[in-house]
Amino acid sequence: MDAFEIWVTVAKVVGVFGLLLNVTILLVWMERKVVADMQDRLGPMRAGPYGILQTVADGLKLFFKEQITPRKAELAAYLLAPALAVVTAFSLFLVVPIGRPFTVSTADGLREITLNAMDLNVGLLFILAVSSTAVYAIVLAGWSSGSKYPLLGGVRATAQAISYEAAMGLALVSVAMYTALTYDSGGETSLSITSIVAQQQGTWLGFIPQWNIFPLFIPFVVFAIAAVAETNRAPFDLVEAEQEIVGGFHTEYSGMRFALFFLAEYVNMFTMSAIGVTLFLGGWGGPFLDDIGGIPATLLSIGYFFAKVLVLIFVYIWLRASLPRMRYDQLMDLGWKRLIPIALGWLILSTVVLAARTFGMPWS
Repeated sequence: MDAFEIWVTVAKVVGVFGLLLNVTILLVWMERKVVADMQDRLGPMRAGPYGILQTVADGLKLFFKEQITPRKAELAAYLLAPALAVVTAFSLFLVVPIGRPFTVSTADGLREITLNAMDLNVGLLFILAVSSTAVYAIVLAGWSSGSKYPLLGGVRATAQAISYEAAMGLALVSVAMYTALTYDSGGETSLSITSIVAQQQGTWLGFIPQWNIFPLFIPFVVFAIAAVAETNRAPFDLVEAEQEIVGGFHTEYSGMRFALFFLAEYVNMFTMSAIGVTLFLGGWGGPFLDDIGGIPATLLSIGYFFAKVLVLIFVYIWLRASLPRMRYDQLMDLGWKRLIPIALGWLILSTVVLAARTFGMPWS
């Protein structure tokens, strides 16, 4: 890695950090406005234009608020948990390409720059690994607080993560297998996020987007439900149920430590939406990109990407405004008795169909 690549990587990481911080401000404001509109209320309207600075005001309030440490807390784990939540939330977005690659001219010739911080050839495995690590922050927060209600939230988070990570993993395996057996990867593995996005460009019959959601609709539904559960969003927010366990895993947190958990939740919501767009909705792909070319095409592709992500985020908010919180037994039943069998059955069926189409029937 030469100096140019180092500086480009640093710029990408700093850009991702700034992007996610600003996106969180907009997401909180958007959620409050959309839910208020669905409930025939006004929502934030005083701090800044249309109340858009209300999130900034809340963040400043939490920053200056006193941070209380419980007397019986395991101090090291108690302080580590919020930082771990934020680190895993930000790390997950590093492999997501937000736009079409572009070429720049340097002293060493033309260089292609991809719009993701890390272009890993095992991007899908990275997503599974980091998303499974995120639950440790909740478990540590619940156990280290020295209180029974956070502990209950941490135990619930553990069981919930195990249940829905299995379903999400099976959905991602379907994507990898379909990519490997359907397209010529050009040397890239089917686990590469960049390769998966590139192979979704183009159309069927001249007008149908070549997105994975059409042949892989069942895995997409499984992934979407599992993503909502993995981010602890309603109706799967049992780990922080106010009516049952006061506030769940972050009951004993205040001030900036609580704000870090709040930040991680919204970053995770944005990241899971971005991953869904990348794997199933063509990523940054859209019409007219090949006709325009160059930097304008890259900017247009970024617009396509964020427009698709915005649609999925709206679904997140819509679910919160529409559905009541599930009982815990219903949560477990949905994961183990519905999603995992459906995802596993689809994987077996699609394996047989794709293998027969690619290699021929064993008896032929």
